[in-house]
Parts: sequence; structure tokens; C-alpha cells
Amino acid sequence: MGMLDGRIAVITGAGRGIGRAHALRFAAEGASVVVNDLGGAPDGSGNDTGPAQEVVNEILAAGGKAVANTSNIADWAGAKELVDQAVSEFGGLDVVVNNAGILRDGFIVGLEEQQWDDVIDVHLKGHFSVLRHAGAYWKNEAKAGRQPNASVINTASVSGTLAPNPGQANYGAAKAAIAGLTLVAADELGRYGVRVNAIAPAARTRMTLATPGVGALLAAKAEEAAAKGEFDTYSPDNIAPLVAYLAADKTEVTGRVFLVQGGTISELINWHLGATITTDGPWAIDDLAARVPGILAEKIPVNLL
Repeated sequence: MGMLDGRIAVITGAGRGIGRAHALRFAAEGASVVVNDLGGAPDGSGNDTGPAQEVVNEILAAGGKAVANTSNIADWAGAKELVDQAVSEFGGLDVVVNNAGILRDGFIVGLEEQQWDDVIDVHLKGHFSVLRHAGAYWKNEAKAGRQPNASVINTASVSGTLAPNPGQANYGAAKAAIAGLTLVAADELGRYGVRVNAIAPAARTRMTLATPGVGALLAAKAEEAAAKGEFDTYSPDNIAPLVAYLAADKTEVTGRVFLVQGGTISELINWHLGATITTDGPWAIDDLAARVPGILAEKIPVNLL
């Protein structure tokens, strides 16, 4: 028996990389999986039914249960189609893994409006759209007396939550917003039997390999690990076990964001209160100038490579 026996899951962006690893692990753990992938390039352009179907074929060949879906989850109707397909194909929905994403990098002063809109649409709106339609399904189930035991796992990022990456204002903003959305959704949907968590994965994918200053180093580390026969800390396969655990029906964790890389998992706790100053009346600007520098925490550089 697998940890996810009998669970029905939709996984977005599951044709390649981290999403593919999720889909394969979920199926191996006994889940029925709707493999969603538009099949576009890393910047979101184009579409191809191949990647989603290839993952489905791999799952079926291993004796698992899966169907392909190529809906655009950034489109309201497309997100609903995805949720509806899980219900019609497998009889319900227990797990949503929001993973789909694109990159349209650029420094703020040169970023085009479309570059901003496209990234926000796929990441933030895409997460929300699937979450909204799945949430509506679970609410109706709860009202009908069939209390769900459901789980949502969103995908945030180190960029935007822990280590802001220059050139990724759109991506970082979307990912930070997804972390915030996760916390709100956990509070809202808990009454319907839904847990909501997020991960910030550090792994080698098409997107990270395309990131300037990061891709070449990740590729080199992969070659080095292979040559030495060592643990590949940046393999996408390392992310899936945590996601499977968070998706399991016996897991109670909710409202949390986790950094996961290789064999390391940390809870991300951002925007917590630091040192505090107070005054008995209105602030004087001169007083602020004298006292604010004293409460600023030292910035700790983060290097995951």
C-alpha cells in the first residue's frame, strides 16, 4: 500500500521537471493523477500535448492510473476544466498540486508590460484559478455531508521569499504572493476539510537552467555528482516526497511554507516581527532618524548553490 492509495490528484505543469516528478511519485504511491501541462516553452509560448501524455504513458506502463490534461490553468475556464476532469474521470478530487510556471525575466526598468502580465497570470492567477474551482467543489461536498479530507500544495520560490533575484521582479512578486495566498487559503478552506501548504523548491529544471548565473552552475553540479556517483542534490525527484507527504490523508500540517532542496527541508517564516521601537505620541521624523537604524536586522546572504 502506498501513502496516497485511493487519493485523486491534479498536478499542474506536470509534463516536465518538478511537476513530472510529483506525478510519477503520486502514481507510485497509489494516487490517480490528472497530469496537466500546456506543453509550452519555458517562457510560456506555444503548446504541445506530448509532455503530459508522455508522463501519463509512463504511469500507465508502471501499472498506475493517470489521464492527461492540456488546459491553460491561467484561463478561468481552463482551470475549471481541469478540476471537472478529475471528478468525471476518477469520481472526485482530493489533492491539488499547483506547480505550473513560466519565466519572462527582465530588469524592472526594461520590463515590458506583457512580460509582467504573463508571469503573474500563469503563476498567481493560475494558482488561484485552480484553487478557487477546487475549493468550490470541496465546499459543495462539505455542504452535502461528504466532508473532504483534501490537500493543496502550492509552489512558491526562494526568489521572492528568501533570496530576491535581480531580474525576476515579476516572478519573485508572483511567488511571494503565492506564499501569502497559501496562508489565507489555509485559514479559509480549513472549515471544509482542506489543508493548504506551499513549497519553495530548489532544483534543476528548465526554468532554473535558463536563469542567468544559475543555470550553468546547476548543470556543472549535476555533471560533478554523476561523475563521482554522489547524491544529486538538485534533482527534481528530491522535491516529490515532501509533496506526497503533505498530500496524504493522515497529514495534519496546514498553513506552512517549506524550503526543500536535496536532503534538506526548512520551514520558511517570513515577515515575522523583529525588534520594535515605540513612542507615547506622534512620531517625530528626527526621532525616527535616530532610532530606526537601531532595529534593523543584519541581512544574511543566502546561497543555495
